[in-house]
Amino acid sequence: MELTALLEKLKLDHLEAQLDAVCEQAAQRDLDYKSFLAMALQTEWQGRDHRGIETRLRQARLPWVKTLEQYDFDFQPSLDRRQVRELAGLSFVERTQNVVILGPPGVGKTHLAVGLAVKAVTAGYSAMFLSLEALMTRLVRAKHENRLERVLQQLSYPKVLVIDEIGYLPLTREEASLFFRLVVRRYERASLVVTSNKSFLDWGEVFGDPVLATAILDRLLHHATTLNIKGESYRLKEKRRAGLIDRAGEPRADAKEELREPFTAS
Repeated sequence: MELTALLEKLKLDHLEAQLDAVCEQAAQRDLDYKSFLAMALQTEWQGRDHRGIETRLRQARLPWVKTLEQYDFDFQPSLDRRQVRELAGLSFVERTQNVVILGPPGVGKTHLAVGLAVKAVTAGYSAMFLSLEALMTRLVRAKHENRLERVLQQLSYPKVLVIDEIGYLPLTREEASLFFRLVVRRYERASLVVTSNKSFLDWGEVFGDPVLATAILDRLLHHATTLNIKGESYRLKEKRRAGLIDRAGEPRADAKEELREPFTAS
């Protein structure tokens, strides 16, 4: 049987595509048979690994791909870099622990959450990203269509589930109850990464029930790392750099028209 046919039957697609280059490198380095075989198999493995990462990134539904290495720590000195480095090691995923990222709008909470999800995906874990609004829409619809158990099971599968923007909109009693059920379902089984612009003291207002909020926080924070960012908004920094606002954050008189244009969130 010809080599090409063997590669096809064994589904060594990546090695087949790069076989000539692999053979040329082996000849240049005068490799023995075992070393050549190791290099060939490594080529196939790297290709499969890269394809797996791309697939998991698509399934994660991230709003954009940003890494932790791209985060501007110098602009947010209040953030503990040591904590972020420890989280980047993904021991929190292995231990099914949670991460809670708090801070005002624009300080990079979503960037950090996405960066942790990218780290997880690169390491071979499954991940999913949902804004709180999208999550609630999905759960409420599932409940009304008698599919809630199935959807809760689906949301229990990702090893890392990112829930973004807790606190921007208050939840109804029904929504808060559904969120609690999701937290309970994932408790000590898989990791949650959540972002919020509200302190924990304000979560009773967000969930419309202090008792329910306490129950949610009890499970969410039992095994969790909290990152608290107290810096300035990246978006305001960019507007200031562009000369559209002054140091006090007020619009300049000659820039009001430009400020009416939408800008991209960090």
